[in-house]
Amino acid sequence: MKRITTLVVLLACLPMDAQEKAVIDLLPQKETWRIEKEIYGHFAEHLGTCIYGGLWVGPDSHIPNTQGYRNDVLDALKNLQIPVLRWPGGCFADEYHWREGIGPRQLRPKMINTHWGGTVEDNSFGTHEFLNLCELLGCEPYISANLGSGTVEEMADWVEYMTSPADSPLANLRRENGRDKPWKVTYLGVGNESWGCGGNMRPEFYADQYRRYATYCRNFGDNRLFKIAVGPSDFDVNWTEVMMKNVGRRMDGLSVHFYTVYNWNAKGSATKFTSDDYYWTLGKCLDIDNVIKSHSAVMDRTDPDKRISLMVDEWGTWWDEEPGTVRGHLYQQNTMRDAFVAALSLMVFHQHADRVKMANIAQLANVLQAMVLTKDDKMILTPSYHVFEMFKVHQGAAFMPLNVKASDIVTRDKRVIQTVYATASVNEKGIMHISLANVCLDKSCEVTINLNGVHFKEPAGRILTSAQITDYNDFDHPHTVMPVVYSGLKSGNGTLTLTMPAKSIVTLELLPAGK
Repeated sequence: MKRITTLVVLLACLPMDAQEKAVIDLLPQKETWRIEKEIYGHFAEHLGTCIYGGLWVGPDSHIPNTQGYRNDVLDALKNLQIPVLRWPGGCFADEYHWREGIGPRQLRPKMINTHWGGTVEDNSFGTHEFLNLCELLGCEPYISANLGSGTVEEMADWVEYMTSPADSPLANLRRENGRDKPWKVTYLGVGNESWGCGGNMRPEFYADQYRRYATYCRNFGDNRLFKIAVGPSDFDVNWTEVMMKNVGRRMDGLSVHFYTVYNWNAKGSATKFTSDDYYWTLGKCLDIDNVIKSHSAVMDRTDPDKRISLMVDEWGTWWDEEPGTVRGHLYQQNTMRDAFVAALSLMVFHQHADRVKMANIAQLANVLQAMVLTKDDKMILTPSYHVFEMFKVHQGAAFMPLNVKASDIVTRDKRVIQTVYATASVNEKGIMHISLANVCLDKSCEVTINLNGVHFKEPAGRILTSAQITDYNDFDHPHTVMPVVYSGLKSGNGTLTLTMPAKSIVTLELLPAGK
């Protein structure tokens, strides 16, 4: 049963010197574009307990399940309206051989997950289990195929096995394994991080490999592949330049990976951090804006019509593993700080949705910036989950340009961030949603939104905040951080005014006048 709470902000209770001010101007006449729903994509790698224990417990488990999938996790993910799910990796993808994950589960060979903790996996979750999960969730599958240690024939056969309707040996093998009708598989990643764990390749070598492998990944029946090439990490524009020159329109999308990480050798605690650490984290996560701009500039030179999409198919926070957990399983907690990283990153993706057509946060369950955490038969929703749930209203809507004027905060590494960030969209029913974040830890902010001719009925809102920025949900306290109904809005004379408490995230819904 959901807990419904109303949060009323009383301006009289706020000392004058503890309040910031911000002004937002909606710009309805400016150029706009669609925020593709795939920007709200997710990522499930064979890593730690993301798959086994997180998504999959098997049909014989005492944990309530549907065909082996955890019921609690299924319900939570359905509520997010997940548009696309990437699998099986990550680094794991380039050591995964798909034939070992089909057929009777009890006969499938075991394998060692050499990338992530040396875990021995039984391959009980394979192609059928993943694609059937996508159908249960109503989302598009994104297959990350093995280029690093696999063969051209292996990748080509996998595509045919999944998507061919023909009376052919591979399609008939699929039928023998219980699936008559081919699956719809649009997104195909040709390798993963080929500059690193996927083969330590030079961009010139990978470009040639991509051209070779992608050639044999065919369209069968009415299935049409959207082929995604391995792109750069962070600011490696040389990789992008080589790919645009040597591959060009042979790829439909180019991936880019970006993690909010302090130091790869000492990442810091997920739950114990200072105010300076928090502001540094926000400055770092917002650098994804510069990453996208730098690679988009390279792509624009030869692809000004943006026919090749940029896919941020790995992103999120990366902290030290929680004490007492398995090394290499990347289990970390998730605080309000992570919620702000999610909110600000999604806002950046909206701004670049004319080029960025997909993003996949890492990862879905129990790994890195997870949506859900599980322990035996228990499950909790993380603060990042709540941001995705509050922001899902922007999926597929038209981006509404806006301008934000707010005070600046200078981080310890001299990055400049704003106290308030915002994004807005209008869906096909004419309903506008505005999402805002007051990142300031100790000051509320009075926000004035100039609607500039946009007419609406009385708005409604929800807010996500907590007493401390280090707050998180755990199995003993699953509702410490959760969204509640937000009151405290004033409207009139073409403006909307609200007071946002310190460290808060708000989403407003504005119904069009006359509806």
